[in-house]
Amino acid sequence: MAQDKLFVGIDVSKAWLDVAVWPTGEAFRVSNDREGRAELIRRLRRVPIEAIGLEASGGYERGALNALLDAGLPARRINPLRVRQFAKACGIIAKNDRIDALVIARFLSSVPQHPIERHPAAEALAELVTARRQLGEELTRATNQAEHATNAMLKRLARKRANRIKADILLLEKAIAQAVAADPNLTRKSELMRSVPGVGPVFTHSLLALMPELGKLSNRQAAALLGVAPFDCDSGMFRGQRRIFGGRRELRDVAYMAALVASSHNPVFRAFKERLREAGKKPKVIIVAVMRKLIVALNAMIRDNKSWQPA
Repeated sequence: MAQDKLFVGIDVSKAWLDVAVWPTGEAFRVSNDREGRAELIRRLRRVPIEAIGLEASGGYERGALNALLDAGLPARRINPLRVRQFAKACGIIAKNDRIDALVIARFLSSVPQHPIERHPAAEALAELVTARRQLGEELTRATNQAEHATNAMLKRLARKRANRIKADILLLEKAIAQAVAADPNLTRKSELMRSVPGVGPVFTHSLLALMPELGKLSNRQAAALLGVAPFDCDSGMFRGQRRIFGGRRELRDVAYMAALVASSHNPVFRAFKERLREAGKKPKVIIVAVMRKLIVALNAMIRDNKSWQPA
């Protein structure tokens, strides 16, 4: 492993961490538990590592990622879709744990990733916010079943489940509020964002948990992370319609509802919506533009530590 720059890819599963090194091709496996992660760190510390990549794997990667970061190793969280597209572009059709780990290492060597900034309070809040969103989805399903079921027993069970979920959501919302209040930085950001008419607690807490970078981004970066930045679709003489792509879907869904409220109850965003409507823009284009204007405003407010100023 005597190379100037070595890149490590780790394919994560519930039980195992499959590790591959690029460009040497060295590969090994350790268990995805405390002992295995300690062995992984010992082996990686022996050589100069440029970067270590782990795909987001439904939470199974958190233990290894945190252990590597705590050990001072340059770990990166990688988007699985981008890695798979990279593999196809390289002509790699076969797929197993060892191959996947090597592909991650190659991807990391070709497409540098940003270092991970630790936000312990935001990470703890994210777990609560994600659980709150999942319960909201369950509540919608239970409510729909209670409304449309023809069987009396099924209707009764669905109503009971919906009431229980509502109670759990209230408990989670209380825990989320307490988590924000316990951290001065989260409290400051929350107060700034809540000063905007139309921005409620759900959107605020989602931003705090799922976009902790807010306030340190450019306008374009903030819009892109939310998934509301328009991208070109041109080729030669052809000029296609600009479209939004990517971003953090869970956050964008909440931002959509926040934009609807802001465009109705916030004079600034309501006037902005009317100008676009008078210009002949389509309703979906208008709401995306409001979402983009809203996230840019919030990013600037946190960056400058200033509350909402309509002017």
